[in-house]
Amino acid sequence: MARRSSLREFQEGLARRLAEARSTDRRGLLGFQAGSENWLIDLPEAGEILPPPPLSSVPLTRPWYRGLANVRGTLFGVVDLSQFHGHAPVIAAGRARLLLVGAKQGVNCALLVSSSLGLRSQDDFEPDTEVDARPWVKNRLRDAQNNLWLQLDAGKLLASSDFLDAGLA
Repeated sequence: MARRSSLREFQEGLARRLAEARSTDRRGLLGFQAGSENWLIDLPEAGEILPPPPLSSVPLTRPWYRGLANVRGTLFGVVDLSQFHGHAPVIAAGRARLLLVGAKQGVNCALLVSSSLGLRSQDDFEPDTEVDARPWVKNRLRDAQNNLWLQLDAGKLLASSDFLDAGLA
C-alpha cells in the first residue's frame, strides 16, 4: 500500500528544498588556481570544468596558446592562464583542469588552470584596496586567511587584444 503524503508534508518538503536551493545559489563563484594566483569566476560565466584531454599543438602561436582540445566533438582553443600572465606554465596533468569559458560570447575557449578550488560565496570575501592593471580582473578580494583572490571577467579577457593576439609576430 503506497503511503500518501498530506498537503502539509508536501509543502514542508518543498519549503525545505527551496531553502537548500537558496543556500546553493549563494555559492555563485567558482574558485580555481592558475600558477600561484587564486581566481574566481561567476558561475554563469564558467562553463564546464574537466581534466585536460590531449592537446593538439598549433604552430606559430605564442607559448601560452597551448593548442586545441577536442571536447565531445567540439574544438576549443586552450590558453594557459598562468603562462599568459607571465608565470610558469601549467602542466596539463594531475590536478590541472580545463575551464571552458566563452559560451556566452559564442567563443570556444578553454583556460588551462592548475586546479579547481570549488564553489565559493561572495560573502566569503572582503574587497582588497589595491587596483589590478589587467582589465579582465573585475575585483581583487581577500578571504578570511587574507589570501588574495582575483575575480575574472571572462568577457573582457576574451575581448582583450593581448588575449586575441596568440600568433607569433
